[in-house]
Amino acid sequence: MRLSTANLYDASIANLQRRQTALQNQQEQLTSGKRVLQASDDPTGAARAERALATIGRVDANQRALEASRNSMTLAESALGDANDLLQQARETVAAAGNGSYSDAERKGLANKLQGIRDQLLTIANRTDGAGGYIFSGQGSSSPPFLDQAGGVTYVGVSGQIQTGNLDNFQLTVDGRSAWEQSSSGNGSFETAPRAIVADPTTGAPSVQLIDPGATAANGGVPVALVNANTGKPAAGWIDSGRVTDPSQLTGHNYRLDVAGTAPSQTYTLTDQDLGSVVSSGSFKPGQAITADGMALTVAGTPVDGDAFAVAGSKKGLKLFDALDKAIVELNTPQRTPTQISQGNAASLRDIDAVMGNLQSVRSQVGETLNGLDGTETRLAALKQYSTQEQSAAQDLDMTQGISDFQNQQTGYDTALKTYALVQKMSLFQYITG
Repeated sequence: MRLSTANLYDASIANLQRRQTALQNQQEQLTSGKRVLQASDDPTGAARAERALATIGRVDANQRALEASRNSMTLAESALGDANDLLQQARETVAAAGNGSYSDAERKGLANKLQGIRDQLLTIANRTDGAGGYIFSGQGSSSPPFLDQAGGVTYVGVSGQIQTGNLDNFQLTVDGRSAWEQSSSGNGSFETAPRAIVADPTTGAPSVQLIDPGATAANGGVPVALVNANTGKPAAGWIDSGRVTDPSQLTGHNYRLDVAGTAPSQTYTLTDQDLGSVVSSGSFKPGQAITADGMALTVAGTPVDGDAFAVAGSKKGLKLFDALDKAIVELNTPQRTPTQISQGNAASLRDIDAVMGNLQSVRSQVGETLNGLDGTETRLAALKQYSTQEQSAAQDLDMTQGISDFQNQQTGYDTALKTYALVQKMSLFQYITG
């Protein structure tokens, strides 16, 4: 077979070009540290790297959303902690007002202190998140979510929560209505109240009635004076907030507790007004618990014939600021009897405990949210690390192998150059010249 000189030249140059291209590609890989520089280098590896890169992008977005949620929840937790501290001060103030030796002027001074605490709590309820929003704005509000007006503090935000909208839906706000206006009235299971003169909310005229505990919890009227059903004179006994003895027996019905007779031979009657039947009756002794339907009720003081009290199931809707406003009004009311002071203070302490417990519950939920964010952050960090490793495995160059391949390519290229030099000397002209 005859090989022409031109064919040898072409083959040598083609080989040299291939070697040069391979060496150049290997050099680019070494320089970039990437085995896959474009999809044609390794379609499968490029697809793996792209999927890993997309996952890393989603993780980065989630981490930014998580950090925003963490900042908001940290601010909310701090605000709820500050509110709890102020409520503790309010409780101590109301407890101090129960001192029988205090004058009306001294109680008025305590009312002023309570008013200052109430104003600080309103500032906390309208605390901003540092980004133009409000911590307790619920689903968002361009103005403070709590409005102080003549009828009391009103929530003008939108109940609910703002979430980040990504797959994990991180929380950005706290439902202000749930935190500040949805406490359970009474002791959380039922609520007690006395007979009193209540100002009609429409006409303002006083009327003697058995206070509906639920209406009281919804700010249905502030008692002016506790009265006896028979004489219309100030009552001599007051009822505590009660306690639960057996949750399974609670009915949630409305009850009426009447004291009859003259001490020491007094009796009591506890009537289920929903069923119209007497559930308990017997001899009565002040300070001795009356138990029925899973409840224990205690009437203290020196109740007389005709003193009456009401019991109703606890309801959601006790507002923190209404509870404080009611306590302030009572402390500012002069010439109250010792029984009225005891009853008012017991109710105020009960309501403050209820709203404090609700805020603590919301604070616990926020704390759980922060704990969940910590766990999610760990998960996202692990996912990002895995995806980074997956991307690296798909497209990164093994430097040891890369250097070895580069040296092999360089050796092959040098050999091709020498071969080309030898081929050049095989022409007829070189032979004649030589």
